[in-house]
Amino acid sequence: MSSSQMRLNLATGEWVIYAPSRRKRPHDVQTKKPIENISPKDLETCPFCPGNETVLQSGILEFPASGELQWQTRVISNKYPALTPQDSTQRVAHGIYLTTAGYGRQEVIIESPNHAETLATLSVEQVEILIETYHQRYLAFMEDPEIMMVTIFRNHGSAAGASLRHPHSQIIATSIVPRNRRWQDEEAQRYFDHWNRCLYCDMLEFEIQQQKRVIGENESFVAFIPFAAEVSCEVWLMPKRHQADFGSISHTEKKDFAEILQGVLANIYHKLDNPDYNYVINSAVRYKTEEPHVHWYCQILPRLSTKAGFEIGSRISINPSLPEEDAQFLRGE
Repeated sequence: MSSSQMRLNLATGEWVIYAPSRRKRPHDVQTKKPIENISPKDLETCPFCPGNETVLQSGILEFPASGELQWQTRVISNKYPALTPQDSTQRVAHGIYLTTAGYGRQEVIIESPNHAETLATLSVEQVEILIETYHQRYLAFMEDPEIMMVTIFRNHGSAAGASLRHPHSQIIATSIVPRNRRWQDEEAQRYFDHWNRCLYCDMLEFEIQQQKRVIGENESFVAFIPFAAEVSCEVWLMPKRHQADFGSISHTEKKDFAEILQGVLANIYHKLDNPDYNYVINSAVRYKTEEPHVHWYCQILPRLSTKAGFEIGSRISINPSLPEEDAQFLRGE
């Protein structure tokens, strides 16, 4: 397809423009990164490396390791948190304006003691420990009745917002629900009210039937590029079992999630030369954890291009490649 096309994202209600004339094939976006040398000084000064634990606040949770290493994953408080749990959630009027204290919780999850690793190069067993760490901290955050939403995310590379090389994720809990999340829930609610079915379950069934955009599958999860992907090689990892809340994931599903997450990231790592990316686990907000129209999933967004004026002004994404072509590329076809 050489002409442009617009597709509606059913999950958000937003349109996405596809302009394939801007790029010939998915691998055209690859940029050869210089090999990053890690010096002994980097390891000595990195606050996340083993031996430097005293630089940080005391650990909140650790999964112990065998041998010389003391831990596999380590959870610490964010040194510069945007939100803290000491304040009140009461709303305060200032004339026509409204404020509230920055109530919330924020932690850093150190994914490995090895400074040079990334999830794409860790073993599946190591990623399983990370998913277990996510799950335990998610459940702990949701015990706070003032918390309305918990977001688990990972920034990989400077273009994605990572400030430290050492592999780590973050988890943030907020006392508010942002408008875009409410909007997405409302889109799913309208779909359910019309069809009496979960939008995401229908998406999943359709993608499995079509197989055009599926890039991976196991007993519990499907990895696919969404029909209206906002960026090149965007991938969704979605549980086959309907579940609104990441907190309800089973032991078997955690293992399968680790397997498909590591596999997809390894594929992106090798096919796109270790690009910068973000991923986010989109889970139900409080009071919607049992809703039939909400379905949690993990969204991976490679940072292969930069939004320009039109996209910022209109809030309409322009994707230079079709999802079907990206799926073929990631499948090696």
